[in-house]
Amino acid sequence: MRTRPTLTWSNPGPSLPRTSTLADVVPIVEEGGVLVLSGAGISTESGIPDYRGEGGSLRKHTPMTYEEFTTSEAGRRRYWARSHVGWRTIARAHPNAGHHAVRRLHPKLAGVITQNVDGLHQAAGSPDVVELHGGLDRVICLGCRLITPRLDLDRRLREANPDFHATTDEINPDGDVFLPEEQVRGFQVVPCEACGGVLKPDVVFFGENVPRPRVEQCYSLVDGARSLLVLGSSLTVMSGLRFVRRAAAAGIPVVIINRGETRGDPHASHRVDLPLGTTLTELAEVVVR
Repeated sequence: MRTRPTLTWSNPGPSLPRTSTLADVVPIVEEGGVLVLSGAGISTESGIPDYRGEGGSLRKHTPMTYEEFTTSEAGRRRYWARSHVGWRTIARAHPNAGHHAVRRLHPKLAGVITQNVDGLHQAAGSPDVVELHGGLDRVICLGCRLITPRLDLDRRLREANPDFHATTDEINPDGDVFLPEEQVRGFQVVPCEACGGVLKPDVVFFGENVPRPRVEQCYSLVDGARSLLVLGSSLTVMSGLRFVRRAAAAGIPVVIINRGETRGDPHASHRVDLPLGTTLTELAEVVVR
């Protein structure tokens, strides 16, 4: 059974107080055993916009859903044409100060779970990152389940579409972009080389379930952590919110650092409203000596 995609969220009650200081956060991180849960907000300083923040792409763009991708040939053509352009921008992105600070915090961490598909935590050197929603650098066949590098698909798509030269200045966290219909209409999609099946980026689309073994791995990390540090996520979708709820139910402190309120605020012991790059750099400088 597929879940209905949750694209937006609005706070049904009064906003909870947030601070603009790390005073209460530092001793929690200094204790160690911190599990990081990061969202799109940590990658905005790398030039990848988030979905729901100020100017977020959901204001102008509806992401591809699993249902549309698997049932509509036109939908797949549109996705691959637009992603063929957008993925190159994602691939060229570099880790920012926030990613590097998370890497510096490694001695204090119990692990890193990221909702992002951009690979920037790994590029910054963080080890053993759990990619909750997969990664854009891989492609999976929906038929034989073979996983291949995105670079191979990029080469094949360029060969199949030698006259396709679309560009854009607007990109979304999933690598999708907006292109006029006339640029998309003639785009040639290529099949799996092994079985001729349908190729899909190895990411969890909206409305698609995160693989259960991955969920269980994340639950295990939550259960073994001393605290949960949420970075740059509105926690709108249940795939991330469930870990916040589990930590809070177990009495594990939940710290949220995010610009603006989140769906997880009622479960947090500390809510900090500060920019991530400078804030995490300051945090790493204080607790890692």
